[in-house]
Amino acid sequence: MSQPWRVVAAISGASGAALGVRIVERLATCAGGEIHLVVSPAAETTLRHEVGEDALARLHRLAACVHRHDDVGAPLASGSFHTDAMIVAPCSIRSLSAIAYGQLGDLLARAADVHLKERRRLVLMVRETPLHLGHLRAMTAVAEMGAMVAPPVPAFYRRPQSVADLVDDLAARAINLLGVEACRQALPEWAGLSADGSSD
Repeated sequence: MSQPWRVVAAISGASGAALGVRIVERLATCAGGEIHLVVSPAAETTLRHEVGEDALARLHRLAACVHRHDDVGAPLASGSFHTDAMIVAPCSIRSLSAIAYGQLGDLLARAADVHLKERRRLVLMVRETPLHLGHLRAMTAVAEMGAMVAPPVPAFYRRPQSVADLVDDLAARAINLLGVEACRQALPEWAGLSADGSSD
């Protein structure tokens, strides 16, 4: 019998909280695994403002386990606790910097550090623009340590019809970056452009 998959879904305080919600919603439809949720205090505020008063409660219902942001003694803080991958969506510059420079004062940063040291998949949906040199250096640092930096850049070639379409597509593509086969999302492949410049 195969071991159940475990994914850590973390939401930090950057704008784009709907991305984290949609990722958790999509992961929750995948059979045979667990979602471990970490939400920063700033993210709780952003969730209420951008998604709605019930957003956090919805996330709690979907997760197998909800971990307090300040619980640095939680199972996620140890490499002995098996997980398959972790995603931070959205990932604020504060969280990015904490991960990049080993400032492990909260569970989000500590769990991310565990994924790096254990060579597990870590996806950071960094949400900021424009970027100054400090931001870029922090992104370079985490990439050199093995994280995947995946800013939420919309795929306009899919011709989305709404913001919800954009969020849904970004969430699906981010989940596929986790490399968890049981959670793989079906997405249309790019077929290229025909000679007249139209998509096939």
